[in-house]
Amino acid sequence: MKPLSPFAPFAPDAARPFKLARFLSWGSLVLIMATSILMSAVLANSARETLLAKQREFALLLAENLNHQIFQRYTVPTLLRFGRIELQQDEQYQQLDMVIRETIHGQHVMELRIYDLDGVVSYSTNATQAGARDLASGAVKRATQAFAHNFEIVTNVSPWWAMLRFDLEPESVVMRTVYPLKTERSLYPGGPSGQPMGILEFSQDITDDYRAAINFQWVIIAISFTSSFFLFLLLLLFIRRADAMNLQRMERTQKLERELLQAERLASMGRVVAGIAHEIRNPLGIIQSSAEMLLKKARAENSPRVTLLQVMFDEIRRLSQTVTDFLDYARPKKPRREDVDLALLLDQACTFLEHEFTGKGVTLARDYPEALRVTGDKDLLYRAMYNIMVNAMQAMEGGGVLTIRGGVEDGAVALRFMDTGPGFSQEVAARLADPFFTTKDSGTGLGLAIVANILTSHGAGLDFANAPGGGAQVTITFPADEEAAHAEQHPGS
Repeated sequence: MKPLSPFAPFAPDAARPFKLARFLSWGSLVLIMATSILMSAVLANSARETLLAKQREFALLLAENLNHQIFQRYTVPTLLRFGRIELQQDEQYQQLDMVIRETIHGQHVMELRIYDLDGVVSYSTNATQAGARDLASGAVKRATQAFAHNFEIVTNVSPWWAMLRFDLEPESVVMRTVYPLKTERSLYPGGPSGQPMGILEFSQDITDDYRAAINFQWVIIAISFTSSFFLFLLLLLFIRRADAMNLQRMERTQKLERELLQAERLASMGRVVAGIAHEIRNPLGIIQSSAEMLLKKARAENSPRVTLLQVMFDEIRRLSQTVTDFLDYARPKKPRREDVDLALLLDQACTFLEHEFTGKGVTLARDYPEALRVTGDKDLLYRAMYNIMVNAMQAMEGGGVLTIRGGVEDGAVALRFMDTGPGFSQEVAARLADPFFTTKDSGTGLGLAIVANILTSHGAGLDFANAPGGGAQVTITFPADEEAAHAEQHPGS
């Protein structure tokens, strides 16, 4: 049978599942629209209850603040001054009135009363109610008996009717809060705290917030219907693009296969190159030793062939380093686990490169503790830091400053190498650790790849970025655990 082309029209057998899908999509639209109404009602009711819960929280905070203000600014000063509280005295009443009005200012409090434990109004923002005995509601009586706060919603419109009205009048929805007042600490040495002082009752107009909840309900309904419609469109779009998606998956699979094949070829080439490099390493070492001996002899005899021998020796040494790089990358060495002082390794690398840095016009700035210890392989870590410093020096043509900073950050040992060179582009920074990638005219592109392998074997991180002040920044971060990273910090060298 001839295979169906992904660009050809659907065959009847292939189209049948998509006809079923279209039927299901239309059925889904009807079902979603039907359930959206129920879901919207549930969500809207939940939103309203959440709003009321928040209002209760705010009211409780206001009641607690009133309790605190009354006790600190009225009860204690009044007892110290008069010896007892008598709200029948105008001065005491006016002082309590000032404290309460300052506290409830801007809180949309319609009315506030304080009852004594017998249900008599001791204080009211409506002064004519002071002394009344028949204003205590059932909520006040319950708070007096259980000495616990409670809330009550008073409204003259039902929730469903409120949804159809967009012009709720002020005070259509009122929340009444009842809160037992109590002492915050003992009023006399050795006495108990938390003693009842009275019952606080205040009413707040929450009509505006309730109207906001209703508006939110309509938003939920609109979003539900809109999302249902868009979901239906997405279903249709999915059906139409099913073939295109299958084609894309096929292309991605083929791409992955090509990448895997390329990776295998690269690995095979690495094994072959490593074998060749291993075979030529020993004779190359003999040639290098012989060239070095001939160069020394020519210099001693002041021979005219010194320049030629020097060029030959430098090229042999460069070739030997290339062979070493190939071997190190193809057959990475397993690191030893020993205590290593990174500060000492940095000092040694700086000392070794000092002459070369001076010749290139590069200045070293060191800012790290005298002892910076991690667990790892001293030789491998030295080589990693050495390679990074050499790369930084080579990037600063015409001179510059290489700053090395180290320390402990969140328990992890971190080193930063910052130069004043041109820095990295985003594309280059992402590929610097790739094998055989280099921005230099000459080189194998294995230097930073070897550095990355060394640090990965130590569980350390390697990051390439641009320094805040310009230039490149290479950051090494060793793992933050007691065995792999710890530091002794002293004044910097």
